[in-house]
Amino acid sequence: MRPFRILTALVMALVLSVGVFAQSRGPLRLKGKVVDAAGQPVEGADVRAAKKGEAAPEVFSAKTNKKGEFTLGGIAAGQWVIEVMKEGIGVTEVTQAITEADKNNILSITLVKPAPAPVDPSIEINAEHSRAIALAQANKFTEARAIYEALLVKFPTIYQLHAMLGTMYAAENNAAKALEHVKIALEKEPANVDWQMLAAELIMESGDKAGAQKILDTVDITKVKDPRAFVNSAINKINSGDKAQAEQATELLTKLIAQFPSEPMYLYLRARSYLATAKLVEARADLEKYVATAPATAVQMADAKKLLEQLNKK
Repeated sequence: MRPFRILTALVMALVLSVGVFAQSRGPLRLKGKVVDAAGQPVEGADVRAAKKGEAAPEVFSAKTNKKGEFTLGGIAAGQWVIEVMKEGIGVTEVTQAITEADKNNILSITLVKPAPAPVDPSIEINAEHSRAIALAQANKFTEARAIYEALLVKFPTIYQLHAMLGTMYAAENNAAKALEHVKIALEKEPANVDWQMLAAELIMESGDKAGAQKILDTVDITKVKDPRAFVNSAINKINSGDKAQAEQATELLTKLIAQFPSEPMYLYLRARSYLATAKLVEARADLEKYVATAPATAVQMADAKKLLEQLNKK
């Protein structure tokens, strides 16, 4: 329960008092009754009151009896700030004008329980997310997915959970369910590059290359962390047998090389795109650089050396 704040309220009111200092004490009496939200009397509630406009506010106090009643005597006419509080029940603050005509009236005050502080789901979600990641790293994707499913039941408006759930479905090779959840996340945050890339990759896996390319065309490649969908798109263009698409692959791979200079595989792929467009000098340069920088055990190493050998004979 928060402390009384009546003095703070009165100090703020004094700013507007323009030096007019009324007296708190006088011949009047304030009677009141305090009830809870159900209308039942509240016994033992603390009542405090202070008159507005005072240079040094005097606080009058009382406690309610078994009937919830209280009396504040010896007060002057004027505007009074009255605050009532009972631990575990609630707190209420009212402003009441007290005049000679009100001396027989009884002020009714209802204690209101403060609204509970909103629950911050991030603490639980972050803890469960860390647990799910640990499971995923151990290849326990089904268990990790179950964590996100449980979180979505509890926090259905946290749309980011759909993206996490989609990632787990993708790891389980369930592209259809993965795409279903990723699309929900993208509806809420359509410019999220990570989710766009995952959606494009899943759509491409389903065989809809045009649909995947439509998403990729909207992605800012400089913001991409995992370019697999772009790489697959480049490979599809190289293998299409169409010179124009191979040229598009070259352009795309040039961007990937600039974005990920430490990944030599893109040099090999660009060399293949150059070969598809009969640009032999450029292809040879990329293959030489690939052979010099890629690990000896790289999957493409044998083919790169073979292609380079063929080019060197021409």
